[in-house]
Amino acid sequence: MVALFEALKGTVVLLAATGLASLLHRDLHAIALSLVEHTHLNPASKYPQIFLDLAGDLQNGRLLLLALGAAAYALLRFIEAYGLFYERAWAELLAVGSGAVYMPFELFEFMRRQTLLSGGLLLANAAVVLIMIYALLQRRRMVGRRHPVAGN
Repeated sequence: MVALFEALKGTVVLLAATGLASLLHRDLHAIALSLVEHTHLNPASKYPQIFLDLAGDLQNGRLLLLALGAAAYALLRFIEAYGLFYERAWAELLAVGSGAVYMPFELFEFMRRQTLLSGGLLLANAAVVLIMIYALLQRRRMVGRRHPVAGN
């Protein structure tokens, strides 16, 4: 299940990277303005204006870097999913480390705003970390049984 979860995360980010790459060499400000108008928001109000300013400031070089970063992240998730599917210890360590890195940020976000999304992300990530720690401990016990310490 964790391998499928990681593969799903990789797929979502890869789709986002593809979407970002498709925006290269396009008028991002015009696209953002069209989106704001389509959602019937006032372009002069605070948050739509922030969105429009950001879109107008985003250059192709930055967009390409974002797309490449997202693609690299997706590749990491796919490699992790492969390793977890084939029950590799390195993938379990990677899952614990990469999951634990996000936990303080998710906890902070949940403490700031208790929403269903922030709580769900925190719980899902905590479950992945705990499952992987359990798998690593089980692996360690199995290795200990096969290779007992001398003198016991």
